[in-house]
Amino acid sequence: MAKLYFRHGTVGSAKTLNLLAVAHNYRQQGKKIILMKPDLDTRFGKERIKSRAGLEMDADALISDETSLRGIDYSGISCILVDEVQFMSAKVIEELRRIALDYDIPVLCYGLRTDFKSRLFEGSQRLLELADSIEEVKATCHYCNRKSIMNLKHVNGLATNEGPSVELGCEEKYYPTCYKCYRRELDKARIARMQTTTCGCKH
Repeated sequence: MAKLYFRHGTVGSAKTLNLLAVAHNYRQQGKKIILMKPDLDTRFGKERIKSRAGLEMDADALISDETSLRGIDYSGISCILVDEVQFMSAKVIEELRRIALDYDIPVLCYGLRTDFKSRLFEGSQRLLELADSIEEVKATCHYCNRKSIMNLKHVNGLATNEGPSVELGCEEKYYPTCYKCYRRELDKARIARMQTTTCGCKH
């Protein structure tokens, strides 16, 4: 039976590069695949899936909360690859689970586990509950050599854990960090903001 895979990692862990390499290998062998991505991810263009290393491909299907995956033709498909899966709804994840089962097609999902507030994304939570295989794509902390497990957001050069959970951005906004550096940077930013508020100047 084909499996549902969840391959998660922090920002900068080469998840999309991994996905595109798998897609390239399938296509090099003459096999048909379907590349999916959430329609809200427009950072590189609506249909474009692009890694930070520069490798890119066009998505075959753009998925929203209202998309029915049952309307897609899966004949002759060898694999389904899903980028930025954390932005998918629980309903979409459940459909991917059924597709792997009913059509006997492996479904490989890549994405973040948690947001910059350290909370699980909806899609990631459902995958942790339903996936046959859960793998971590590892990366090192932006500030030290420990393994990164957090996604640290920056606004105007200062770390923050405020704002909406879904806020698109690349390496200029989000850093991969270990938990120790994550807390340290948030504490430093909090102190800097307090000083700015108190004396009206920037430190």
